Amino acid sequence: MPKKLIIICLINFLIAALMGLALRYSFLESIGLNYRFLTHAHSHVAMLGWMYLMLYTFIVHYFIPDKKSIYNKLFWVTEIAVVGMMLSFPVQGYAAVSITFSTLHIFCSYYFVSLVWKHHKVTSATSQLLLKAALIFMLISTVGVWCLGPAVGLLGQASAFYQIAIQFFLHFQFNGWFLIAVLALLFHILKIEDSRRFKNFFKLLVVSTVLTFALPVQWFAPHPILIYINVFGVLLQLITLYLFLKLIKLELNNALKTQSKLIVTLYYFSVFCFILKTLLQGVTLIPEFSEAVFMHRNFVIGFIHLVMLGVITGFLFAFLFSKQNSSVLLKLGLYCFLSGFVLTEVILLIQGCRFYLGMGLISNYYLLLFLFSVLLPLGILLILLHVGKTKGKRIYM
Repeated sequence: MPKKLIIICLINFLIAALMGLALRYSFLESIGLNYRFLTHAHSHVAMLGWMYLMLYTFIVHYFIPDKKSIYNKLFWVTEIAVVGMMLSFPVQGYAAVSITFSTLHIFCSYYFVSLVWKHHKVTSATSQLLLKAALIFMLISTVGVWCLGPAVGLLGQASAFYQIAIQFFLHFQFNGWFLIAVLALLFHILKIEDSRRFKNFFKLLVVSTVLTFALPVQWFAPHPILIYINVFGVLLQLITLYLFLKLIKLELNNALKTQSKLIVTLYYFSVFCFILKTLLQGVTLIPEFSEAVFMHRNFVIGFIHLVMLGVITGFLFAFLFSKQNSSVLLKLGLYCFLSGFVLTEVILLIQGCRFYLGMGLISNYYLLLFLFSVLLPLGILLILLHVGKTKGKRIYM
């Protein structure tokens, strides 16, 4: 895998993390930037500059044997779109320039899907099904983006239509495209064979991903039937988790026998976060907790970071460094990143519970949250330095 592409993805991730750090600092001192605009920049760069482009690079590496030059060119055009959003969102939020670059990114993603669909060669039926499902969910998610314009024009940004359109995009990006693409890579790396158990897992995964969208819809357009749909979806998700663990247990244990302690930690940490993510969705079966999640922002941010940093980024780092020599920089970087993630998740959870119970703020809460958050960009920087110092123009996986 070309080293320069990995470096670009990590730089995007570092910038997104620094934006997140600035957001946390803004509760201590004024930063002179619009908080909402910077939030848009942070989320877009993290999702599209880090996760999207890293998955792009992995998919081309593993599933496109004939590396046509168009993939390299498309990567750089997509990166231009990311940089455009990186620079325009903090200044103007959703406006002409940022929307132009967002639209460019969407069209790049459409072209990427068409290229991968045409050129991919996957020997494993399991990876092929998961890859195609991930790509389809990516396409589906963009329907939410196209609905934003009509939603604002017809009903305004405060409308349920507008909010549901945003949730549609986020739900199918995270739970559809990003998560299932990571599973496609994991099943490919572990060489998970096709079986009746896998077919059941795959069907339940797809159906539960669709059905659990009922929860965010319920937040903005309450209806009793949506509660039942979400309950059914979450129950299917719990069964899916059980099948997932049964499918990977033997192969994962065998694969990790020859890996360093660092990589073993990354894999098990990512699997644990995936289990936790599914169990937390199970908690939404209790209506009172479902409402609490919506009412308290700490829970929402914590859950998004659990999926993005714990599950998806955890697996991406495990894939990326499984055949790398564990340098001091890499070890420090990864453990620093994981520590920052765990500490920020814990304090967000504790404060969310305190808000829910009406107990007020933890002493020096915003300062502690900022200090713990420093570990995230610091860890990414150390990882970036490790990759930069790696000899040669390619990273072998």
